[in-house]
Amino acid sequence: MAFLSASSLREPVSANPPIRKIAGSSGVVRCAGRPRVVFQGVSLRGFGLALDGRPRGVTTAAMSSNWTDPTGAGIDTFHVPLLSGSEVAEKLREFQKNRTSKQNYMAMYSSIIGGITTDPAAMVIPMDDHMVHRGHGVFDTAAIMDGFLYELDQHLDRFLRSASMAKIHLPFERSTMRNILVQTVGASGCRQGSLRYWLSPGPGDFLLSPSGCPNPALYAIVIEGRSLPDRKGVIVITSSIPMKSSQFAIMKNVNYLPNALSKMEAEENGAFAAIWLDDEGFVAEGPNMNVAFVTADRELLMPQFDKILSGCTAKRVLVLAEQLVSDRRLSGIRLGNVTVQEGKMAEEMMLIGSGIIVKPVLQWDDRVIGSGKVGPVAHALFDLILEDMMAGPPTVRLAVPY
Repeated sequence: MAFLSASSLREPVSANPPIRKIAGSSGVVRCAGRPRVVFQGVSLRGFGLALDGRPRGVTTAAMSSNWTDPTGAGIDTFHVPLLSGSEVAEKLREFQKNRTSKQNYMAMYSSIIGGITTDPAAMVIPMDDHMVHRGHGVFDTAAIMDGFLYELDQHLDRFLRSASMAKIHLPFERSTMRNILVQTVGASGCRQGSLRYWLSPGPGDFLLSPSGCPNPALYAIVIEGRSLPDRKGVIVITSSIPMKSSQFAIMKNVNYLPNALSKMEAEENGAFAAIWLDDEGFVAEGPNMNVAFVTADRELLMPQFDKILSGCTAKRVLVLAEQLVSDRRLSGIRLGNVTVQEGKMAEEMMLIGSGIIVKPVLQWDDRVIGSGKVGPVAHALFDLILEDMMAGPPTVRLAVPY
């Protein structure tokens, strides 16, 4: 492989002498005499590349206006301050003080420090954590309602399955991790919000393999949420962003770039979310929620979980929806393949997730769903989940010791 000398590119391109030889090659790089182009403070100049006497195309060298000009031609110099540890801490506190986010971070646990902090400025993770620079990590969540954790055990089980699929070793036994998560919520004092937690191979180096990361890491953060999700109906579109393959879609991992791009695509088109279709063209899921329909025969229909994430809230909806079958508001419940046509012809459509509970969909692309209003089943399922969160059985509600 041939390399250009880095030192030669530190000089302004106008002063750059022709690079005589590329390492490992008998060829030379000759300046083709092309003019320099300057836009927005960056100077570019093309030069011809010839190896072994044969032309190999044209490339460019660039010089930022922030670079020091050794000739003293008047280019501004940008000095990066070298900060002490105490100055860094002060900068982080200043950053947190001035942030405009609507979310309040109440407490964080980190196995790196071996404890809990309630100082948002200290809620940081190492840059060399494999989760940060390689996306090698898994996460999950649990809602906090009136001082109770909702479906913590169900989410924790999925969390550990995801970690196993991602080949991430556990830093503690399940019972210890559960205890840490509960204590973190207790230390936060938060009675309404959400708990999020991550597992990674931990810090170690910036290499691709996690073999240099000796200790897996557990992180958890408590986010205050002062209000319940609303019941308003929304518009969705079909996503043009390719969804993850089933191997990664069924694992709740931190590689959420497709999910973020899908959400952004929806917002750019005036919609709430974008719906993914699987590799066979069947309805799959939203960027961070499951999808369900009520057919003309009053059957609750949901895509099966073999290619998508098995949402804990969606699975709880399937259990609670049996009450609607008992009182004949539903004729039945079914998991199966759902075509786009079936979905758009449904009487009701809804998105389901822990952050939105049950969100009615009034329109998908150009197709109005049902009457175009919030349907009775979506309304009833929202009430059933909300009641379950506030007064459900001990299998889904865990009291937090504050």
